[in-house]
Amino acid sequence: MSVPPVNGLRPPVRWAQAALAVGASCVQLDSFALNPALPVVRADLHGSPAVVPWVVSGYLLAAGALMPAAGRLADLYGRRRMLTLGAVLFGVSAALCALAPTLPFLVAARVAQGVGGALIMPAGLALLTNASPPGQGRRATGRALGLAGAATVCGPFLGGVLAQWASWRAVFWLTVPFAAATVWLARRADESRDASAAQSPLDVAGAWTATGALLCLARWLEHVGGWGWAVGAALLGTLFVRAERRAPAPLVDLALFRNLPYVTLTAAGAVANAATVALLYVLPLTLQQGRGWGALGAGVAFSAPAAALAVGGRWPGGCVPGRPCR
Repeated sequence: MSVPPVNGLRPPVRWAQAALAVGASCVQLDSFALNPALPVVRADLHGSPAVVPWVVSGYLLAAGALMPAAGRLADLYGRRRMLTLGAVLFGVSAALCALAPTLPFLVAARVAQGVGGALIMPAGLALLTNASPPGQGRRATGRALGLAGAATVCGPFLGGVLAQWASWRAVFWLTVPFAAATVWLARRADESRDASAAQSPLDVAGAWTATGALLCLARWLEHVGGWGWAVGAALLGTLFVRAERRAPAPLVDLALFRNLPYVTLTAAGAVANAATVALLYVLPLTLQQGRGWGALGAGVAFSAPAAALAVGGRWPGGCVPGRPCR
């Protein structure tokens, strides 16, 4: 006897939706909860002020630079498999962060977390999109990411509470059960692959050059006077474009950049994300070091912009051209 659908979604789709929601919550909670605890981390590990930003930047760089390649790997080897692998890596690296004896060790573990996050997001989104019935993928994704928005709101407050009343290490231990739950849920979803992707190899040259270009660009933005990094970013960016033009299955379809609305929206999103990341890093430090607030107070104050991000992020998934957003 077949199992009836719930809210229009059959059980395998709901497992995929739950896996994406919990996996995205895991990533969001870890990202937002750590920021109020950064001054406490620096004081406890006695690290250099120059290294502290890489606790955040190392994670974001790994996640952002590897995400296109991670999406391609999910198409080739299975979305459920890559989501599971990402969640395992994220949970293990979170435990290593919690046990970190030095600041450089913590940064290395955070980079590993970024790799796990890079696998979780595109694999989870693709798994749910391909499992959903026609016309229901956007709404299912919007609901999953809306649930993940709760972690965005709770993250700063929980990070402040744990850093002040327990330990900053508890912030990382908090994400381990979320990662384990993501693995459990993902294993109950149906596996899916891109059949056409199997006919073309992974664009290794594109993956390496894109990652290298982003790393050089990030280093240059950190030290604007270091023009060697800018030259490296430009050179690797040029090699990336050349590799994408020659690749039978490029990571990025360069034809998209002839689409003015796409370019405009992508550029606006990049600027908005950069501004958000800067806000998330600078605001807690300013409140604690400039205003003398504690980690808890900074976490509470930080909840307001986090709540705005969570509420705003819920609506796009329910928007369909020509219809009111729901």
